[in-house]
Amino acid sequence: MEILVEQGVSRGDCVGRITEKYGAWFHILREKKIRIGGFLGFGAREGIEIEFYIPPLLNKNSQAEPYGTSPPLPFPFSGAPPVSPARQGGDSSTLDFEGEKKKLLAATGKDPETLINVVKNKDASHQEILDALKEIHDKIDTGAAKQETHPGITRIAELLALNDFSQSYIDAMCEKARKELSLETLNDFDAAQNRLLEWIGESIKIYGEGDAAKKTAARREGRIMALVGPTGVGKTTTIAKLAAIFGIGHEGRPPLSVRMITIDAFRIGARAQIEAYGNIMDFPVSYVDNRRDLRREIALFQEETDLILVDTFGKSPRDSAKLGEMKEFLDACGSRAEIHLVLSASTKTSDIETILRQFEPFNYRSVILTKIDETSRIGNVISALAERGKPVSYITDGQTVPHDIKKANVIRFLISLAEFKIDRNTIEKRFPVDEADQFEWS
Repeated sequence: MEILVEQGVSRGDCVGRITEKYGAWFHILREKKIRIGGFLGFGAREGIEIEFYIPPLLNKNSQAEPYGTSPPLPFPFSGAPPVSPARQGGDSSTLDFEGEKKKLLAATGKDPETLINVVKNKDASHQEILDALKEIHDKIDTGAAKQETHPGITRIAELLALNDFSQSYIDAMCEKARKELSLETLNDFDAAQNRLLEWIGESIKIYGEGDAAKKTAARREGRIMALVGPTGVGKTTTIAKLAAIFGIGHEGRPPLSVRMITIDAFRIGARAQIEAYGNIMDFPVSYVDNRRDLRREIALFQEETDLILVDTFGKSPRDSAKLGEMKEFLDACGSRAEIHLVLSASTKTSDIETILRQFEPFNYRSVILTKIDETSRIGNVISALAERGKPVSYITDGQTVPHDIKKANVIRFLISLAEFKIDRNTIEKRFPVDEADQFEWS
């Protein structure tokens, strides 16, 4: 008996090669994992080696039943070639074999009888039989591969879950790791983690504020920014921080003329709060309670004001009637107005997704992420924004005006991830913070 060897990237690949070279009549003796390809050990990938032999065909005059009376299916459908009832002393073993065979064929998602009949059909071409066998093997081999997860990928999933990333985000990253990371990288988890950080950074979009500022400057018109969002996320405090950053000046940039407008007639003390900020910073503050007055206020001051900040009332994202009312209100700001959604970093994952969806009719240009200092897990925010393709413009991390606000950048998110081993030099080279990421106006 001659022992033969075949190598491939998977069991299904090996079986396909064997059947193509020798036909469907073979028996597998041993199977093992090997490393194939590469140069001097680099770039090699995992593969499979199968040892097998070709059983002798029985002639037509033999009293023993030939293999042809049962489908000549190779391993793994049977540990040995099918045998006749005469050899086993009854019909039970043949029935058991048929039952097990059908169970395995059912895993392909097709009617087992269809594939069995292809193999049994004496009129079927050799290629048709090979195609049927290969489909069966590939399907089962794929199922087996799904059960075998590299420990490096398991650790990636655990690390992402620890940071509250959504399951869909975790699944996508693990699939990316399976496709793009070599076995050497997966075995070196520091290297795998660096690639994971790079992918997370690439999924974070940063709002290009400079473009909006330059467009309004070119038209010699004031820029209008309106902040919307649920109650309690810090819209009014963020308005004050933005007013201070741009109106008082920042890092050597000259101060701009700023005006604040509030339409929040629902929250007790909202008007007094924003007026107090205005008085401290010596910025004018207006209060309006209808669309006509808001439109008039903007038309009156937009040519002499660099930045008009509009503070809105906060409502539950599930209060569709109030959201619709506020949308109509803000339409008075005109098509040039930039709408920014204010979102707290400590919001639950399910609520973040609801907020992003319910405020979609406002056509908000970016998300301002507040209270990032109040949570140690920001994966929920990163994954929710990535899945909806929403950019981040500002991050706030405290109540102090104007200091606790920063222009969003990728590094700020990455260094906030828990349990990651951060190589600051590497991520700063990959995601440099240059002038485009700072507060700018013209």
